[in-house]
Amino acid sequence: MTGDTLTRLTIPVRTAATKLIVVVRAPAATDYDRILDVLIDAGIGSVELTLTTPGTLERLPHLLNRFGDSADIGVGTVTDVKQLAAAIDAGAHYLVTPITDTHLVDAAHRAGVPMVPGGLTPTELFAAWQAGAAAVKIFPANQVGAGYVKDLRGPFPDIAVVPSGGVDIQGAVTWLAAGAAAVSVGGPLLGDAVRGGDLGALRERAHAFVAACAPDTT
Repeated sequence: MTGDTLTRLTIPVRTAATKLIVVVRAPAATDYDRILDVLIDAGIGSVELTLTTPGTLERLPHLLNRFGDSADIGVGTVTDVKQLAAAIDAGAHYLVTPITDTHLVDAAHRAGVPMVPGGLTPTELFAAWQAGAAAVKIFPANQVGAGYVKDLRGPFPDIAVVPSGGVDIQGAVTWLAAGAAAVSVGGPLLGDAVRGGDLGALRERAHAFVAACAPDTT
């Protein structure tokens, strides 16, 4: 399967509209509910739950039942076929991996689930895109600047990119202005909320990111 012959899946509608994916790495999956409740109420349309959080897949059906009509809920840090299959079976709206593995991309595409694989070099990013990625994750984005989007678009004019890693609110604005399809953010938005921090402050940061990333939707 190549980029010339496949019918490419795209990132989910709410993710594309809000241009923002919030990566939630929590101490335990039972911490997700209170965080997602605040984020989604504040207008966040896409949340990536990571497999580095114990119990994520077991908790996912409950979270989809509670929040799935209001936001796209994806599963990230997928690094092998077994994890990919389990995340799909649990109902993930989309998948994210920090690596470039075309076999994972192909498996997700065949299952009808959009995948955003990570890479940094043009070779890695194009290989993932050619394999059928819905978008490619520039990771770690803090090692390059937003001008990297223009550099990639020279040889790969249609590639959809999502920077991840150290993206703060100003960085989000800069990357989106450069042409990123969306931005992936974690710590700069979540702060200490996953460790029991102030949820009111989390709500304020979420509102600020939503307004900065997709001002026309607010």
